[in-house]
Amino acid sequence: MLLVNLNAQIENVDDLFSEFSNDECPGTSVLVSINGQIVFEKSYGFANLEEKKRVETKTNFRLASVTKQFTAASILILIQKELLKLDTKLTDIFEEFPDYGKKITIKNLLNHTSGLIDYEDLIPDTATIQVKDADVLLMMYQQSSTYFEPGNQFKYSNTGYALLALIVERISGQKFAQFLSENIFQPLEMNSTVAHEEGISIVENRAYGYSRADSGWARKDQSITSAVLGDGGIYSNVEDLFKWDQSHYTNKILSDEIRNEAMTRAVLNGGEKIYYGYGWHLKNYKDNEVVYHTGSTEGFRNVVYRVPSKKFSVIILTNRNEGEPEKLADKIFGIYCEE
Repeated sequence: MLLVNLNAQIENVDDLFSEFSNDECPGTSVLVSINGQIVFEKSYGFANLEEKKRVETKTNFRLASVTKQFTAASILILIQKELLKLDTKLTDIFEEFPDYGKKITIKNLLNHTSGLIDYEDLIPDTATIQVKDADVLLMMYQQSSTYFEPGNQFKYSNTGYALLALIVERISGQKFAQFLSENIFQPLEMNSTVAHEEGISIVENRAYGYSRADSGWARKDQSITSAVLGDGGIYSNVEDLFKWDQSHYTNKILSDEIRNEAMTRAVLNGGEKIYYGYGWHLKNYKDNEVVYHTGSTEGFRNVVYRVPSKKFSVIILTNRNEGEPEKLADKIFGIYCEE
């Protein structure tokens, strides 16, 4: 890896986020690390426009689907403890589950090859009460089939990750938020990170989500699906996520073997590889293997982006309902790393 002039790097990354520097706009928090060292860390804009609170590096954003890497890790922890297996069936865990669950394994849920019906499509337009993970399970009880034979295709599934959170609860005997705290957040001293449950937990230093409106920015922080934990309910900040990122170079949470499997392309029944492991997207960018996950929900767009061979990482958290953090991360990788 050839590192070009440090000041030029900082200026070039800073330029990428110029639109977040405008007054009266939602913000972002950005962290870049190489070889375990933070080389860029900066925040822009506002976390709370109404109260004029600016984004800081300790500001906690709703992670949306970046949560999936933590849900997957929770399942893998249970597998390490030999309390679950990748080939455990849905019907082995939920006895009341319909017969179609006999063909769906934990592995299918982890790599989005289950074919489960999207729960979002089953929510009535008239619904006003937020859906929770347990509601997703009940919706699946009312189905009789899947989109396709499990393992035959890849179809991104929030349903699968809601069920994985419930599996963690069923097997561990703990609430999902408690399991995450005791098995991931506390060991890594991610002291600000929480799987948020309204009325149960509090998000300190919270960023609220916004969408662009004719008159400026309107707060759009919650949707009907925002209370589902397994597919997107964690709040965190760049400093805590840096600790999570660095843990993947150790065995503190997951063993080398199971961590490497989680970051390897899964294989369909027909032998075709897909661009997903267990809670991680995978792609090749400029001849480098990139392991990443984006998160997009009402008012938030995020990415955790890793190039393990370079020990290079980018974390971008935003509280606006627009933008493509993954493409920004690609550009940052180009700024810092040149062959």
